[in-house]
Amino acid sequence: MRCPFCNAPDTKVVDTRTISNGAEIRRRRECISCHQRFSTLEEADIRMPLIVKTDGTREPFNENKIRVGMLRALEKRPVTVDSLDRAVNTIKSRLRASGEREIKSRVLGGYVMEELFRLDSVAYIRFASVYLSFSTIQDFSKAIEAMEKSNGGK
Repeated sequence: MRCPFCNAPDTKVVDTRTISNGAEIRRRRECISCHQRFSTLEEADIRMPLIVKTDGTREPFNENKIRVGMLRALEKRPVTVDSLDRAVNTIKSRLRASGEREIKSRVLGGYVMEELFRLDSVAYIRFASVYLSFSTIQDFSKAIEAMEKSNGGK
């Protein structure tokens, strides 16, 4: 690694530590030429798949859009920010694990619905009503019945 101070081509690693539960490595380095010390941060460079919208357009995955949509559904519900963060991270992990370069927005929406279903039933119905374009009371009733069946009547 090049020294950021003198631009010398060689540095040595003085200390290495894992951080973020092993997802990142922080290395303390020293320049062989000028003896200045600096830190570097290493993490895996894993690309998120492109999202293919229903009209065929493609856009990069945007974690913030997922978070905002879920927050809107979870508004005034007893769900912690930590729970939301875990749900968003689960969705991101599923996208990475798919190994796909592109994923349909419907699949991503399904992942969001699964996480909301796990977090809060009211938030799930709120999200589903917009995502699935509910237009009648019967649409709500069907979704609630399906949810009750899969929850075993809870």
